[in-house]
Formats: sequence, C-alpha cells, structure tokens
Amino acid sequence: MIDEFLALPLTARVATDGPTVRPTWYLWEEGAFWILSGPWSRLPALVRARPRIAVCVDVCELGTGVVRQVLASGEAAVRPFDAARGRRKLVRYLGAEEERWDPRFREYLRGDVGAVWVYLRPSQLVAKDLSYEVSSDFRASEPDHRAPPIPGGRAPLSLSVGADGSGDFGGLRPGSSTTAGGCGQPG
Repeated sequence: MIDEFLALPLTARVATDGPTVRPTWYLWEEGAFWILSGPWSRLPALVRARPRIAVCVDVCELGTGVVRQVLASGEAAVRPFDAARGRRKLVRYLGAEEERWDPRFREYLRGDVGAVWVYLRPSQLVAKDLSYEVSSDFRASEPDHRAPPIPGGRAPLSLSVGADGSGDFGGLRPGSSTTAGGCGQPG
C-alpha cells in the first residue's frame, strides 16, 4: 500500500519551480507530506514565491530488482513548526533515543531556530512498481550496476491514486510490455 511504502524512512526528492531539486527527509501523515525546513534552506522562500512543487520517493535495489516510486505534486504551503510532529519525523529517521541524535536535530525540537513545515497535500499522487527479476548471473557489485534485460520479466506496473493516499502496489496488474523496468526508467 502507498501508506506502508511512504511510512518507510526513505529520502524524498522535492522539486520547486525554477527548477531546483533537493533530497529531503519527510513525514507522511494524513495524506500529506510534511518537510522540516527553516532559515538554513531556500525551500520555504521558494515555496512562498511559487508554491507548485513535486515530490518523488523511491527505492531502487539492484540486487533484488525492487524498484518502486511514489510521485506527488501540487500546491505546497509553509506552515508553523510543531515539536510533536517534528519528533515523529525525526524518530523515523534517527531512532527513538534523542540523546544519540546530533545536537542540531534536538535543537529543532527544543530551541527557537526558525523551523517551519513545508506542507504538501498532493493534488496528484501516482505509485509505480517497476520491479524486475534479477538474473542469477547478475551481481549488484558489478561496475556498471545495470540490470540485464530479462526476457519475459515482470512488466512495469502503475497505479494512480486519490489525494487521500489510498492505493496498493500489490493489487496492480502488469501492462502489455514484457521489458523489465529499471531505476533509470522514466516515471
């Protein structure tokens, strides 16, 4: 399910009009992305000036052939920071033991560092499963890291879902193509 995939502590890529693209940690709650930001970043100013953004969260595991992505876009907003949500976000990436966190992350929760949320409830949300079968002779450690084409491999799968985040990778049906999807395949 999309909610389960987005509950993993993955890195999202956020694009603003300009374009600029940046990797970022995020929190997925109530069908929306919450991205911690502040004066250390240009992201809040870019969103205020031109609120349309896009987010890509993906995994590409060459050794297993698992390739999944969620693509989201819509009008973002800058919202006031709240420590409870901030803690939930940081715990998913850093673990529950705050004393082990880098001091700057603890400061986000306790200090006045100007933290804000960049909030996106997507108007468009698409999940894709481009996974493929890995041949027995392929090793992820080979220099070019490209998965060989697999005749009869799993076809790319895709599902568009509503802004409420409902959807399911497992219920997708293969398309007519038999070419294997890959990490560099356009979304």
